[in-house]
Amino acid sequence: MYVAVKGGERAIENAHAWLDDARRGDRDTPDLLVDQIREQLSLAVDRVMAEGALYDPDLAALALKQARGDVIEAVFLIRAFRTTLPRFGTSQPIDTGAMQIIRRISATYKDAPGGQVLGPTFDYTHRLLDFGLTRMPNVLPAPELNASFAPAPHILSHLDAEGLMQGEDAGEADTPDLTRAPLEFPAARPLRLQSLARGDEGFLLSLAYSTQRGYGRNHAFVGELRIGHVRVSAHLPELGFDIEFADILITECESVNQFQGSKTEPAQFTRGYGLAFGQSERKAISMALVDRALRARELGEDLGGAPAQDEEFVLSHCDNIQSSGFLEHIKLPHYVDFQAELELIRKLRRDATARQQAAE
Repeated sequence: MYVAVKGGERAIENAHAWLDDARRGDRDTPDLLVDQIREQLSLAVDRVMAEGALYDPDLAALALKQARGDVIEAVFLIRAFRTTLPRFGTSQPIDTGAMQIIRRISATYKDAPGGQVLGPTFDYTHRLLDFGLTRMPNVLPAPELNASFAPAPHILSHLDAEGLMQGEDAGEADTPDLTRAPLEFPAARPLRLQSLARGDEGFLLSLAYSTQRGYGRNHAFVGELRIGHVRVSAHLPELGFDIEFADILITECESVNQFQGSKTEPAQFTRGYGLAFGQSERKAISMALVDRALRARELGEDLGGAPAQDEEFVLSHCDNIQSSGFLEHIKLPHYVDFQAELELIRKLRRDATARQQAAE
């Protein structure tokens, strides 16, 4: 039971003013601009877009500034803004095979068809603080970097050609939109992927790690991780053809898992899938591992009680806005509830004391 706080309007206004002051920080330090956040804290911006389910780097950067760097609060701001936007239609499925690649690696093939592109990554850096970043840099021209603009086929397509990959269901055209319809169980894989795509990166990372440690028997290989730009198009019935209206950066991961086969299917490899806005490698890989773990039931594998294989557990707790909302609601006034429990504890102690005295 919640009790309304009366007479607190002035205190709330003062809290807002204090928040604004804390956000600005020391006035001797230049104010951080939104375009600086967008360009120089791009991985945080990408995470906000991915978990906020809205591709707009400028709005994500603004949300990060408003939230003082709190990623979950920024995601909340983006989600709230997203609900105010009109729906004009649905875009066509993106073609990740035609991606303009800036990073593409595979843990399964050394000489991957189409080549491996290391791209901008921390994977090969020394984890040492670079104090040179604290100095005012000289204004230098940006280096020339080469991105692969030639379409590169998916690496797992070569296993597909040999019949070694399990076939993928194309899905149904009327798959529900998770942003407009509540999640119900059991959930089909397209709905599970929608939920995981918006899920909290840290939560999915922990679940993915748990599968690698044996809670789900999900030892996977990264068949391919690719990052790059894809075109987004929509079909206009009045024109009778598709038009391209956006170019977005995405991360896609396909994991490869062994499958022993069954009475109806031969031994083969199965796939886990992850896709996220921006450069979000950790999220996409984690999503792929959890997606594969959630397929255990449909593949007839032993469940064993692993959390990552429990569809309701995973999908009911992966959304950071729902999780943080329920967590933080305990900060709200619960005076009546607590007073009731306080009185109950006092009564139990009085009764216990009375019984002890009577026994003496």
